[in-house]
Amino acid sequence: MEKKPQTIAKEQEVAALQQLFAESQAAILTDYRGITVAQDVKLRAQMRAAGIEYRVAKNTLLKIASNNLDEHGLDSYLEGPTAVAFAKDPVVAAKIVSDFIKENKVTSIKAALLTGTVIDAAGVDALAKLPSREVLLAQVAGSFAAPLSAFASVSSGLLRQLVTVVDKVREQKSA
Repeated sequence: MEKKPQTIAKEQEVAALQQLFAESQAAILTDYRGITVAQDVKLRAQMRAAGIEYRVAKNTLLKIASNNLDEHGLDSYLEGPTAVAFAKDPVVAAKIVSDFIKENKVTSIKAALLTGTVIDAAGVDALAKLPSREVLLAQVAGSFAAPLSAFASVSSGLLRQLVTVVDKVREQKSA
């Protein structure tokens, strides 16, 4: 028996969604009601520029795709219109979505799936407030460099004191 074209299309969409879930560090679910076409185009452009895949999908297909990967925590959030931002960098995606919501006063965050853990809208907002990956790496590098810098300044102070003492002894011997 041959499959209907609609069935084939749905199976392909589930496979694509499943691959996006598997390859992404974060999948942020939003309710996209109230967004105008212009706002949607702007949001999609921001997402694309950041390397984020943004899709509107049927809840049933999202549920099947996530359940195929043993991610059952999203089921309760898959009601009403749903758009998903699939991202490799969760902080960047959370910032883009949160900034868009604050700026446009439309849509809302439902939840997010972060490497197998479901977080609610408040968790996504907290994630959006984190510094970017580059800033965090710079802070870590700075914290490694700080003790070395302190050691260098203490060492140079001791060296200066030693030179001063040796200079005083030389002056006393020559006098």
